[in-house]
Amino acid sequence: MNSVSLSDPFLIDPFESVMRRFFTPSTWESPMPALRMPVDVAERDGIYEIKADLPGLSKDEINVRIDGNLVQIDVQAAQAKDEKASNDKILRSERFRGTISRTFSMAEDIDDANVQAKYVDGVLILELPKKPSSAFKKITVQ
Repeated sequence: MNSVSLSDPFLIDPFESVMRRFFTPSTWESPMPALRMPVDVAERDGIYEIKADLPGLSKDEINVRIDGNLVQIDVQAAQAKDEKASNDKILRSERFRGTISRTFSMAEDIDDANVQAKYVDGVLILELPKKPSSAFKKITVQ
């Protein structure tokens, strides 16, 4: 005997069809997340190295401040001026622009006179040399 099954879309149970669609994963779009600044912080040979991903920015939009052992990275991402024809309308805009700031407290003070900062291919690279530790001076009590 041959085992043949016939599939007729009109014979499907409507309740089963509704339940199958209800539990099927669907795409849901949430609001755009705030501008992020993922970072890596490493220490080697008397230098702290910070790498921060900041794609799509110009180096003029990045501000780095150092105060003792505090390192602060501020970004003010300005709205991009897209040139378009007068009859064009924007159908979707996902490029977030705004302000973000990250502050790090390092274990030792930074030698701010010798800091190196580079911005290459959307990555800010900071090389922060540690300040030479001052030797303790023994004071003789009279």
